[in-house]
Amino acid sequence: MRFAKGHGTENDFVILLDPDGSGGLTADLTARLCDRRAGLGADGVLRAVRTTATGVAGRADGAGPAGGAGRPAWFMDYRNADGGVAEMCGNGIRVFARYLVRHGLAEGPEFSVATRSGPRLVRMCTDGGVTVDMGAVAVLGPGSAVIAGQAYPGLRVSVGNPHLACLVDGPLAPFDLSRPPGLDPGQFPEGGNVELVQLTGPASVAMRVHERGSGETRSCGTGAVAAAAAAAAANGSDGTWDVRVPGGDLKVTLEAGRAWLTGPAVIVAEGELDPSWLAGPAPVSA
Repeated sequence: MRFAKGHGTENDFVILLDPDGSGGLTADLTARLCDRRAGLGADGVLRAVRTTATGVAGRADGAGPAGGAGRPAWFMDYRNADGGVAEMCGNGIRVFARYLVRHGLAEGPEFSVATRSGPRLVRMCTDGGVTVDMGAVAVLGPGSAVIAGQAYPGLRVSVGNPHLACLVDGPLAPFDLSRPPGLDPGQFPEGGNVELVQLTGPASVAMRVHERGSGETRSCGTGAVAAAAAAAAANGSDGTWDVRVPGGDLKVTLEAGRAWLTGPAVIVAEGELDPSWLAGPAPVSA
């Protein structure tokens, strides 16, 4: 099985090309691939499947602003590091787009990608970055997260997947995100991503994130959008926000209830999985 490894602001992914959807990607295999000691190591897996081979693509018909480049030819099947299926990944889709263009599977500078949240338009930038139309951003109201025994108020935001963005005073480094923050299951029945957000300027924030199913990551694209939306709600300013994450810098543009995300997308390596590893049993955790 061929694979590629890539990252967007150090949010890293294993990419698998499976055009006809017959590759047999399971939750167990996803978790094995993402294991940082016994596997390749990643925050998630991006599987590239032709839309004609999956029923999910039936809802990604190119309608609406995000589908402006026509019907998507490829579906991004995104899985979190624990093997769980996720609706959308803002950093992942940029890496996914870079991979498709690199292999001649899509032509730039613009094309659409099908996701579980609907079609998303991507644009390859001349500076090596990628811009993604992230679609609608819905601010759902207040919520709270319990981190290390203390409750922090936040704003519930949907970017196709669930977020709680918490504006906090002071630096972000002291927070312990080694364990999943506690969320109200009534508000987050399928769990959610939690962002800690510090205002650093009139249109800039710093962010750390704990991602559902992956733990703390170096970056989260949908989380950056949620962080910008929470900051904009606090000071009443849409427009373009600079979002600094531990893995680098992203730009989020908010306008009329929609968002665009811009940032780097890097393919690090490509190779072949060893057949004996692929066929072997999952490692026993200590």
